Amino acid sequence: MSELVLYDYWRSSAAYRVRIAMNLKGLSWTSHTVDLAAGEQSGAEHIARNPLGLVPVLEVDGEAIAQSLAIIDYLDARWPEPRLLPADPMARAHVLGRAMTIISEVHPLQNLRVQNFLRDELGADVAGVTRWLHRWLGDGLAALEADAPEHGLFGGDRPNLIDICLVPQMYSARRFAVPLERLPRLVRIDEALRAIPAIAASAPEAVKPA
Repeated sequence: MSELVLYDYWRSSAAYRVRIAMNLKGLSWTSHTVDLAAGEQSGAEHIARNPLGLVPVLEVDGEAIAQSLAIIDYLDARWPEPRLLPADPMARAHVLGRAMTIISEVHPLQNLRVQNFLRDELGADVAGVTRWLHRWLGDGLAALEADAPEHGLFGGDRPNLIDICLVPQMYSARRFAVPLERLPRLVRIDEALRAIPAIAASAPEAVKPA
């Protein structure tokens, strides 16, 4: 069994995705906190792991993989059960496309460094940052809602990559008080997913340092 070390932050949505994937696959790993609130991501030690200074980073026998999607893709190839991405090329493309709505179109716009730039460089006040978050998180989640299944999960009867990305994004939506009334299918799916023990064990509150 390879030695897995996850450089993590408890409230990072991207790290949350990776924790879910690893727990669903029943993997064991060592977690090292990179305290984003304290700025540890900008230190030389972490920059050596990921020049962008972001989490998560997964070390596999000492070799670092950055970016949550790359990490999850590696995990799914290395430990294929339960499968998070379909084997069929067209089905895989559809799942990746929906997951990328969150990974590429929604999540980057809520990042701490974006919020800091809005405040520090553009002079946005609390209300302005809130408007920004509600606009972009709300629009992206509404697009996913339109494509969400009426019954079951995005993965049918078991979570897939879309589901893994949805849970952290809904956590962020609640954290930033994004209105959820127009997202009934996503709310239902998120509630069902958070009841799964492996996903509950991945939640920020479950891993927050004491």
